[in-house]
Amino acid sequence: MDNQKKWRLVKSEQLVKDRWADVRKNVYEKPDGGLMDPFYIYGFPDYATALAITKEGKVIIEKVYRPGLDLVALELPGGCVDANDASLEEAMQRELLEETGYRFDAVEYLGCVSPNPTTNTNVMRMFLATGGEFDPSAVLDADEDIEVQLLEWDDFIERFKKQEFVQSMQTCTILYALMKLNKLVVY
Repeated sequence: MDNQKKWRLVKSEQLVKDRWADVRKNVYEKPDGGLMDPFYIYGFPDYATALAITKEGKVIIEKVYRPGLDLVALELPGGCVDANDASLEEAMQRELLEETGYRFDAVEYLGCVSPNPTTNTNVMRMFLATGGEFDPSAVLDADEDIEVQLLEWDDFIERFKKQEFVQSMQTCTILYALMKLNKLVVY
């Protein structure tokens, strides 16, 4: 891997640029002189997601419609990291409160993964949130159409094993959180 050389960007054409997407059509020269033309790069905001556990030991999940696959999916709470967030932990705390109405005693950073480093510029920041307590004064994000559910730990693990969570970066978050909790069991 140390000898692997980067491709040289020859040309870049902006196709779409808005709040949610930055699509560029690039031309690259590979180390052997060959061209990759066109090669599309998709820019999206960085995300944050958490395996969130209440003080009572229940796991907070969400049911939400996802138009890309046209399905209602089980997901972990999370969302975009905003430029005005003071830290990644603050971004995660904000997203947890906006989506679930819960505040957490601890939000621990677990690392990051890429949805697709070939074409995507963003990463998913992974967290473990513990000690969650519902805040009745929380103002939920009006733009979200989310059903929040609390699962017993065994039910959550069973749903995970049945592959009911389809968002790949969130399954990574679950795996890293299980490792952190010393609960990763190979089956």
